[in-house]
Amino acid sequence: FFFCSAFLVARTFHFVIKINKNTLTMASGMMDPHYFLGRAEILGWINDTLGLRLSKVEETCNGAVACQLLDALHPNTVPLKKVDFNALNEYDMINNYKVLQDCFNKLKVDKYVEVAKLVKGRPLDNMEFMQWFRAYWDSQVNGQEIEYDGVSRRQMCKTGDLKGSKVSSKAATPAKSSISSSSPTTIAPRSVVPVAKSSPAPRSDGAPDKQNRQLEDLKLKAEGFEKEKEFYYSKLRNIELLCQTPVICDMDIMKKVQEILYAATIEDGDAIMRETQVNFAGKEYAEE
Repeated sequence: FFFCSAFLVARTFHFVIKINKNTLTMASGMMDPHYFLGRAEILGWINDTLGLRLSKVEETCNGAVACQLLDALHPNTVPLKKVDFNALNEYDMINNYKVLQDCFNKLKVDKYVEVAKLVKGRPLDNMEFMQWFRAYWDSQVNGQEIEYDGVSRRQMCKTGDLKGSKVSSKAATPAKSSISSSSPTTIAPRSVVPVAKSSPAPRSDGAPDKQNRQLEDLKLKAEGFEKEKEFYYSKLRNIELLCQTPVICDMDIMKKVQEILYAATIEDGDAIMRETQVNFAGKEYAEE
């Protein structure tokens, strides 16, 4: 897992989107249930709503997806001709976020968007922003269905649809998002199920029952892996928030913890850990 460090923020165009909105009420911080939505759920919601085929949450880092989600939620608010779905460099990405900022200003949405982090494409940063966006979405739709033709709307964007998108014109039917206002909707992930080779009609030897049991076991294991991933993500996020807390963040040891979090490779993180052990404890301590 990677996070955006302070020195990366300093070397890029940094601005924070601040907007005010009194109508948006959500649970406090990371305890909001939307922050426990998994990657498959977030991607399923984005792809179904906008008619996309994203496979990674960090593919939303250029800001275009957020702009189009806002377009679906608040028609005639987002000037799509200024949105570049194919933005690859930070300059063009930041321009997308400027469009988002202007729209949030008009809607009086109270949200800080840490653009300098998002454009780096860190998975956790973009995941957290999309989780927030899902929370905002749910607070606005009140369980109603939204019909939206994402494919045709993207044709109005600065460089047209996402290049290399596998979504065909047949997929340009309005996407419906039915969302409950009482709790976040769980969009079922598209499970990859092994395709059985064609064979003669099964005999009554219990083979189908065995396959069904194996399939159920695979589903349970997949759910377990997803929960485990979210468990460790939550821990890492709590550590990052602690490192960013005023006063605490000035402690030398916390600065080292933050350096380990932001290390680009496993080797870099291990080196910082050993150096910190020597500086603070006098020697290296091997893993027990």
